[in-house]
Amino acid sequence: MSAEIEPTPLWTGQDMLDAMDGRPVGGVADAVTGISIDTRTLQPGDAFFAIQGDVHDGHAFASKAVAAGASCLVVQEGKLAALGGLTVPLLVVPDVLEGLRQLGRAARARTKAQIIAVTGSAGKTTTKDALRHVLGRCGKVHASVASYNNHWGVPLTLARMPADTDYGVFEIGMNHAGEITPLVKLVRPHIGMITLIAAAHLGNFKNLDGIAHAKAEIFAGVVRGGTALINRDDKRFKLLADLAGQAGVNKIIGYGADKKADARLVNAKYHADCSTVTARVFGEEVAFKVGLPGRHVVQNMMGVLAACHLMGADMTTVAHALADLQAPDGRGRQYAFEAGDGPFTLIDESYNANPASVAAALELLAALEPKSGGRRIAVLGDMLELGSHSARLHEGLAEPVGKAGIDRLYLAGEEMRALAAAIGQDGPVTDHFDDVDALAAALRSDVSAGDVVMIKSSNGIGFSRLVSMFENAKPRA
Repeated sequence: MSAEIEPTPLWTGQDMLDAMDGRPVGGVADAVTGISIDTRTLQPGDAFFAIQGDVHDGHAFASKAVAAGASCLVVQEGKLAALGGLTVPLLVVPDVLEGLRQLGRAARARTKAQIIAVTGSAGKTTTKDALRHVLGRCGKVHASVASYNNHWGVPLTLARMPADTDYGVFEIGMNHAGEITPLVKLVRPHIGMITLIAAAHLGNFKNLDGIAHAKAEIFAGVVRGGTALINRDDKRFKLLADLAGQAGVNKIIGYGADKKADARLVNAKYHADCSTVTARVFGEEVAFKVGLPGRHVVQNMMGVLAACHLMGADMTTVAHALADLQAPDGRGRQYAFEAGDGPFTLIDESYNANPASVAAALELLAALEPKSGGRRIAVLGDMLELGSHSARLHEGLAEPVGKAGIDRLYLAGEEMRALAAAIGQDGPVTDHFDDVDALAAALRSDVSAGDVVMIKSSNGIGFSRLVSMFENAKPRA
């Protein structure tokens, strides 16, 4: 009987020492199989980085990391004296988060993978997840977990990237100008992609052009000879293309329904649970099915097709893989629950909300046909971080609400008062609630068989609790 082959470690302790220019205490780990910053999810063999966060100091969890099976701990020089008695090797650095960045740089330097970085006001996580899904059929893919797209999530994702990765997919987010630049310079993508410019985080900017400039920082890290991949249907396509050129990216690729798009939507039929699409991708016709419903999803898939072509993936494999895409929690996942007298449909859009994504979700709700005399019910909560523009933008949702053919509208949050006032007598029956708990009680007693219920808000509003309420109280159909 042949001996089992040990899996290749992600890092050796010496590799990590060299990358971070740290000093060892208590020896050097032979093999590191993963990178962790959270003892709740740490797996045996992981290196634990004791990051000083906004709320918690990772050094306070050092003993828990050891108990969970960490192969080594990366700790700050100034905290070492308080960490006596630990039984695993320590790697001591001046700053743990900077050490993680340095390890990320080393991961990027050693890989031969094709790398894409994705940003945008809406659709970036869906696009990232779709790229991970389809590229995973073509080779070994490594991608951001959940929405690990900030100052710690991006270097953590880089540091976790295996050396033999074929495709790397990184999501990069921002709330303010200047946040994307240092992250994309870590990632150094071959493709910098922008999905859409919309009024997300508008409270931190003067206008949408300001958001466009901040998102265009994605081009600052694109490698020489790389590509800017931009939504050609976006009103700010020309501005973004100009900003890409100013950043030294001369290859501009557009996608969308625009006739000049390199990956162009030719025709689409939208169904309750999928879409069937014909496109021309760099001159070649591609027919495919998308396993997620909605016009906005198809728009994003044009970008996915363009990116996969640019990365050299097999396009037949990519097109087939799009058919079994699934929505993650909070981003359009559909559930069937029992209402007592029969099933109803719930669309979970509770993770995030801005005017563009709310309009897209309402359009999807309009496309779904209630059954057995059921109703279309929209449950909307505050869109956050809109600053002085908030009242106007919430008020502006009255138009897409009116177009969606909604029978019943539930609203919660202080900002949603503006929409409640704007609905008028010709709109759907509308109730506004001060908090989620009051809304939950009313919604739970109102939903009945055949209804289609769409829940949408910014994550901070807590509408995920509404989804949990139905999961816990009503058995699935």
